[in-house]
Amino acid sequence: MFLNHNFLTNQAMKKSILVLLMVVAGSLTARPAPPLAVGGKAQLTDLQMTDVSGKQVTIVGAAGSNGVLVLFSCNGCPFVLKWEGRYNELKKWADQNKVGMIVLNSNHQNHQGGDSMEEMKKHATEKGYNFSYALDKESKIANAFGGQTTPHAFLLDREMKLVYKGAIDDNYDNAAGVKHAWVKDAIAALGKGQQVKVTETKPVGCGIKRKLD
Repeated sequence: MFLNHNFLTNQAMKKSILVLLMVVAGSLTARPAPPLAVGGKAQLTDLQMTDVSGKQVTIVGAAGSNGVLVLFSCNGCPFVLKWEGRYNELKKWADQNKVGMIVLNSNHQNHQGGDSMEEMKKHATEKGYNFSYALDKESKIANAFGGQTTPHAFLLDREMKLVYKGAIDDNYDNAAGVKHAWVKDAIAALGKGQQVKVTETKPVGCGIKRKLD
């Protein structure tokens, strides 16, 4: 009886240790990738996504000879609605500096509602978007980059290395009151082959409604 009790106790301990190891291993594998750091090379730049025109697009395909601006956005965030009047101007500015631009909707939790492809098409038409507005299915790009908010800007150089991430500028309420146009300044630096002076600012906006595991 004593031996049986010891045997059962040892078996129970082994099972407990095994379960603990499995939990630890699971937590390690489920941990999200670290955010893309300035100077780091972006991943999934060749991932195909569908934009509002129905075409398959990629980040690298949207790039100009000097790089590409990747902007996480959506249809209904109040911060997007305040800032997006500057999106088309950003596209023109990027074109002048041979930098591409692509806007991604990573709100996976809303992709059957206000951020569905049909709603994206309507929104792009209403706002007169002059750039590719694409669906980041399952928030894959947002997770790879570490996108936090809508909007959140990531500027990549011609080698797909990050040179700036953060807010578009310092005044979402009033375009005329902007004192620091961080994205435009960074794009201009890329266009001139110069080093970007301000490489990171705090993103301001609504949290991305990314896919939950």
